[in-house]
Parts: sequence; structure tokens; C-alpha cells
Amino acid sequence: MEEENKHYDASDIQVLEGLEAVRKRPGMYIGTTDVKGLHHLVWEIVDNAIDEALAGYCDSIEVIINKGNSITVKDNGRGIPVDIHPKTQKSTVETVYTVLHAGGKFGGGGYKVSGGLHGVGASVVNALSKWVEVTVYKNGKIHNIRFENGGHTTEPLKIIGDCEENRTGTTVTFKPDPEIFDTDIYDYNTLKVRIRELAFLNHGLKITLRDDRDAEDTTGETFVYEGGISEYVKFINQEKTSIHENIIHLTGEEDNVVFEVALQYTNGYNDNIYSFVNNINTHDGGTHEEGVKRALTRVINSYARKTNILKEKDESLTGDDVKEGLTMIISCKHPNPQFEGQTKGRLGNSEVRKLADNVFSEGFEKFLLENPDEARVIVEKAILACRARNAAKKAREITRKSDLAMTNFFGKLSDCKSKDPKVSEIFIVEGDSAGGSAKKGRDAMTQAILPLRGKILNVEKARLDRALGNEEIRTIITAFGTGIGEDFNLEKLRYDKIIIMTDADVDGSHIRVLLLTLFYRFFKPIVEAGHVYAAQPPLFRIMHGKTRKYVLDEKEKDEYLASLPDNVRNRVEIARMKGLGEMDASELNETTMDIEKRTLRKITVDDCVAADAIFEKLMGDEVEPRRAFIEENAKFVENLDI
Repeated sequence: MEEENKHYDASDIQVLEGLEAVRKRPGMYIGTTDVKGLHHLVWEIVDNAIDEALAGYCDSIEVIINKGNSITVKDNGRGIPVDIHPKTQKSTVETVYTVLHAGGKFGGGGYKVSGGLHGVGASVVNALSKWVEVTVYKNGKIHNIRFENGGHTTEPLKIIGDCEENRTGTTVTFKPDPEIFDTDIYDYNTLKVRIRELAFLNHGLKITLRDDRDAEDTTGETFVYEGGISEYVKFINQEKTSIHENIIHLTGEEDNVVFEVALQYTNGYNDNIYSFVNNINTHDGGTHEEGVKRALTRVINSYARKTNILKEKDESLTGDDVKEGLTMIISCKHPNPQFEGQTKGRLGNSEVRKLADNVFSEGFEKFLLENPDEARVIVEKAILACRARNAAKKAREITRKSDLAMTNFFGKLSDCKSKDPKVSEIFIVEGDSAGGSAKKGRDAMTQAILPLRGKILNVEKARLDRALGNEEIRTIITAFGTGIGEDFNLEKLRYDKIIIMTDADVDGSHIRVLLLTLFYRFFKPIVEAGHVYAAQPPLFRIMHGKTRKYVLDEKEKDEYLASLPDNVRNRVEIARMKGLGEMDASELNETTMDIEKRTLRKITVDDCVAADAIFEKLMGDEVEPRRAFIEENAKFVENLDI
């Protein structure tokens, strides 16, 4: 370890401004105060521990959900400096937790590489918590400080005991403020997914997650991956069939920028490319991703030409051709990343593009030359993708020619009268009978109805050319107006809301998953822009006197019944709702379609990813994962229509 990096004390902590506005405008600092914002608090504290790991001083992190939904994060890093800060004249621990933009990430002395670059993490968590307790192990002493009611210090940092001279680290426990957040209940699985990802991205780092709310779970789960992102690729591909055995793992470093890529091709038709900078998922890509993709296309074309797999007369392979079936993780550790956009979704450093291209092309060329059998399989897959792309182009031209008048002619789409996309919405409805009720019960000015006859094609196992041959999918494409593939244009979307309306039974769930998979694969920008919703038909109707109340589920039913006086509760009539097709038009309108009364659930990309993962299990080539999934979930199935 370089000598200057070991130096980490008060002088490394630079103070930029005070902590005032966080409680007034929490959204500015954590994005949202819903369940996502609640979990974001954990990542702010975990990121500080990860930064210690990136600097080479921490190899073990523990995250605990305590009873009462407080969170503890322990690390064995250097421990936050405890000496008096020269600017604030308070302990550096107190400074870090009470002053916005006070951290070891500004001066350059504390950290070379950091994910939490805004330096607001600890103080923001403190501001938005009912209480926070910080314990620092350093210099053979245990130091402790507590903050309450939005970051107010109860008393300055004090020594509460001794520890071994070589023990260092920080333990933080915080309780989110219920007055700030919509919910204060942590979801184990949400924490687990991100913690596992962090373990993949930092090879050798051990992260343990434990849920102390559950008396039976005393050990928790430990995530540690010596193979790093190679193991991440293996994890993503565990339900898929790879077409070459070796996972290709390439690394390089230049000017303190560490760059690595791991990849493997499967026999699927879709790519899974995920990129990260300092452990932050760059959803919108950036220069690191551009450099790799550019090199991938160039190297495969060059190799295919040199080996004569791609003949002189053949057209060159495109980026889409060489990505088909590819699973790839790109990870960049950069001392001064320039992120574009509020969400850090895109890397902007121009020098990284060349570095990524160089590291990838050099390593990938070497792999292809040393593994000719695997190289041929990869190239031949890309050539097949190229042929399918050309077939899809012809099929798209047919789709482009079939206009809405033609769709209406076949009696499928009942369009709305309004041509203003901002107020128009389309219901994709399961079955003709529900479609008939929906047509009668809709507001014809703004609501369009598209009934599906049967189940649409499973696009998980079909290239675009085959999908375009499916009549139901062609109708959906034509109705949306955006085009598909290379022709896709979000601005041409004809409806602000695309609402999936299916029964709450097994068949309805299956159709919903098929549609989500279709949207995720071929209309992803529509989902990302928040245009896709699921209708929420009620499960029960509760009647008492002249009052009629619809509720979505058992929980809502119990809550409503509990709110009624005893003399009313004893007289209620509870009816389980029928399927959509069995409701008459007025009932369907009142419960599920009326803008003033209905409940819609916005579909996120995460929902689609989950649907896609389920599809890989249920529709993939591997029998064992399918059997395990069915056996595991059979106990949850209720109301099975047989």
C-alpha cells in the first residue's frame, strides 16, 4: 500500500457547506421518499464501506436489518477519523455526519476511487433518520457518538472502551424517520440483490446480510466471489445455455483507471450487457460501454474476414449482430469519473472510450486466435443474427404498410376518438368477452381497446423476424405507432398509457408475463419512460346498506372491515369478483377503467427483468430449473382454475 494513502485523518476531510435543506427537500438528495429512497439510505452507508475496500483497507462488510427496521452496517476499514477537524472544531466523525459535502472524497487524500462522489451520504442519512449511532474502532479505543431527530448531536464523540490495537473499522446504526418516508419496512430481497452485485463487482470482498427481524435467521447470507465479474456472468447465465465453455475475462489499467470486462455467449437471441463505474450501475451506458461495443464489432468482423468465415461478398456484421446472445459485464474503477445526468446513469469521460477499446480489443483478439473452435461458434452465431436481421427488415416493411385502418378492418382495435397521445390510453385485454365489456364500458373519447385472442408468442425464444410474423404482435406494433427495432421512435407513441388488463388467475398472469417480456425485449424505452401499467381489478365487493365498496385483495378487505362499526360489520355481504369477461360493462368501468375510481400499477423495468427471469426458468431449454421453480412455488398457488 502506498505510504501517502495510509495517511487518513482530519486534514483529508474537506468541508464545503452546512447541512440545512435535506429534510425540507429529501428528493434532491435521495431521489424519492418511497421504498426506493428508504433503501437508498443503506447504500449511502454501504458505499462508504465499499470505498474503504476500493482503497485496499477493508475486506469484510456486514449489513443487518434489526428488529424495528433499523439498519446496522459494520466494516473493518480504517475507521472514520476521530481527531478534531480544523475547520469545524468538532470531531471529524461529527463533521462527516452533520455537514453536507464533508467527506474524504474531495481533497484527493482520502480516496483514489469512490462511488459516493457527492460526499453527502453520511450527513443525508443522518438528516433523514430518527436516530443514528456511530461507533469507530481506532488507535486501541472504541469511540461513540449518537444523533437524534434529524441529525442533532446528543453529545460529542466520546471514548466508551478499549479494543485491540490493530482493530479498526466503523459501525453505523440508523433508524429512518417515519415522518419523512412513506414506509419504514426494509425488503430483504432488495438488499440482497444489490449486496450480491457489490460482491461480484469487488472480487474477494466479503459482504454478509442478516435479517434479525426473523428469529430463525441467525447466520444470514454471505457473498464473496474470488472470480469477481466472471462469476457475475456465470450467475446471469445459470439458466441459459452457453455456446462456449470459457468465460472471457479481460483486464487493463492506465493512468489509475482500472478496466475489466467479462463475457460469454449463449444460444439466446437477446443480449444482457451491464456496465458499472465505481460500482454504480451506468444504466445509460457511456464511454466505457461505447469503447467495448466498438471494439467487439471491429474485432469479430476482422477475425471473420481473416479466417474466411465471412466471405468477401458478405456484408459486414453490425453491432446488433455481434451482441446477439451476449452476456457481458463492464466494470471501470475511475479516480475522477464525470457522470452525465442526475442519476449518474451515463459515463462521460472521453479518455475512457480509447482505454476500453484498447483493453478489450487486445484481449479479445488474443482469445479468438488461441481458441479457434470457440471463435468459430461466436462468429457463426453473429452471421445467423445478420441473416435474421435482414429477414426482419423485410417483415418490418410489411408491418409498416399495414396501417391502422387495416387493423380496424379486422375488428381487433377499437381506437379512441382523440388523436392527442397525452390524453389517450389503450387497454390490452385478455379475451374477446372481456374485450366486448371493455368496449361498452370505456370512455370512447380517450380509451382504446385491443382484445388479445389467445396467448401471444413467447419472444424469449424468437428472433425479431419470427415475432413480426405473429399476427397479435403485429397488431400491437401497429396500434402503438412507434415502429420496432431500427425504426423505433418513442415520440410516435399514440397513447400515454398502455394498460394490461388480465384476470387475476394463472392464465391472466401468464399473459401478463408474456406481454411484459415482449415490452422488455422490443419496446424497452416505452417501459423506461413509464407508459406501461397493469390494471388492478378488485378481488372482492363488499355491500352494506346502499354502500358498495370494491377492494383489491384480502389485506384491503380486512382493513376495510376493521374500519366499520360492529353493527355494520355484522351485516356486510362479501362477494368474490368474477373474471373480467364475466363482469358487465358498467361493473368493469366502475372497478377497473374509470379514471376517477380505478387503481393502476405502473410497470418498471425491474418488473420486466423479473418477468424475463421467470420466463428463462419456465420457457428455457433447461428442465431442472423449471422443475425446481414449479416445486418451490406450487405452495403459493391459490384459486387455480381447473
